[in-house]
Amino acid sequence: VLDAHGQPVPVGVRGELHVGGVGVARGYAGRPSLTAERFIPDAFSGESGSRLYRTGDVVRWRDDGQLDFVGRIDAQVKVRGFRIELGEVESALLNHPQVHEAVVLAREDSPGDKRLVAYLVPTSGHVLDPSVLRSFLKERLPEYMVPAAFVLLAALPLTSNGKVDRKALPPPEASQLRAGNVYEAPASPLEETLASLWSEVLRVPSVGRTDNFFELGGHSLLATQLVARVRAALDVELPLRALFEAPTVASLAQRLQRASSATRLPPLTASRAEGPQPLSFAQQRLWFLDQLAPDDASYNLPVALRLLGRLDVDALRLSFEALVARHEALRTTFFEHEGQPFQRIHSPSSWTLPVLDISGLDGAAREAETLRLATLEARQPFHLVHGPLLRTSLLRLADATHVLLVTMHHIVSDGWSMGVLIRELAALYEAFSSGREPSLAPLPVQYADFATWQRQWLQGETLDSQLRYWKQQLSGAPAALELPTDRPRPPVQSRRGASLPVHFPSSLSDSLRGLAQREGATPF
Repeated sequence: VLDAHGQPVPVGVRGELHVGGVGVARGYAGRPSLTAERFIPDAFSGESGSRLYRTGDVVRWRDDGQLDFVGRIDAQVKVRGFRIELGEVESALLNHPQVHEAVVLAREDSPGDKRLVAYLVPTSGHVLDPSVLRSFLKERLPEYMVPAAFVLLAALPLTSNGKVDRKALPPPEASQLRAGNVYEAPASPLEETLASLWSEVLRVPSVGRTDNFFELGGHSLLATQLVARVRAALDVELPLRALFEAPTVASLAQRLQRASSATRLPPLTASRAEGPQPLSFAQQRLWFLDQLAPDDASYNLPVALRLLGRLDVDALRLSFEALVARHEALRTTFFEHEGQPFQRIHSPSSWTLPVLDISGLDGAAREAETLRLATLEARQPFHLVHGPLLRTSLLRLADATHVLLVTMHHIVSDGWSMGVLIRELAALYEAFSSGREPSLAPLPVQYADFATWQRQWLQGETLDSQLRYWKQQLSGAPAALELPTDRPRPPVQSRRGASLPVHFPSSLSDSLRGLAQREGATPF
């Protein structure tokens, strides 16, 4: 039983079952590529030319030397970053005495919203209760492996050769996402607002006042979206933990009503004055660090994207030009006046996309040069005063292979912004490359509007109360963490470092994720 690196796994850890010995075939007749994939050299027999057959079965050793079958590698799915063996969920369901047949799928009926759905046939004479099944599974599986919906069927659909026809399994209805709870309509205007927001985020047609956010398919990423929409709709700053502690519409509405200490925010509008603009607090922090260590590339956000297929270089250049014109932050520079930093937004202008052709190099040399150039670009510092704080260039590796290098300074972008940039760049390129005018919706506010709004809100007693809280929380904290290391702390950070991957057994990782979910915390 071996892991993904071909190393034996300890007892209790999942791995792929490999078969060796004289009974192993030589390969698949007439299918050399499949043979190379499934019949691999046996590094454990000591005999030259011996092979192992990769079965594709996921198993784990028991303490008594027996093997537990977990599922198939080709039945593995990834939901919200968790790798799940569908067979393991099905096996847990079949352990329930009232479940006769069980099939579990990872469905994505709405783009970007993948969730587990269980299809069940009860044993004769029994009626399955989804809420009981959910509790049953929570005692045996991590939270992320519990299906979001349970669909009860009289019989599973079959193909002509008697196998389960997974394509014929129906999508779950909203009532099946409720785990057996009866729909109760919202009982107040606040509950109606919350139910509407839940319906948008969870992409379900209706949400009742007793429906559980997480049992309807919600997770931490969707919870973050919901908190943002509550903030926008109700002008209330809701901590993410509140949703874990009050996961139904009714309980969250009660919490909002009695939360007299909830922070009410002024509306965010595009109402800034002309001329130089103030920085947001996050921008000021990064500006301050740049004053301490100018020409430092630590806050560069580099992306290297390999593009395969025919590329319209001019359409790509126009896409960046339109993107910079659309987002003021990408044409902003930062300067100091009387000891205070300000941002200056420049007018849109034409954009250049340098192209460096390295197609004349052979394969290995070309890849090495690609890595060298990408690394060189990522380490090139920005100058906040002069800008620009976005750089783009294109490496041509072959007629249909390019590498796009995009680097931004963290003061004008972050991880969330990267998703916006990629989506909009794709839409702009699609339009320009097909000869159409882009049709992106206009932006109601820009980042400079947010900076002005934040400065107007966080001042006086509001700011003082925030500062008092953090001073109390950090009282007595050490100036630096004196970790035991093999080298003394240098007076100035060298920025030299490396990454060391550490692999935990999947059983430990699963239990840590489960603990984090139960405690309403992230694994980080």
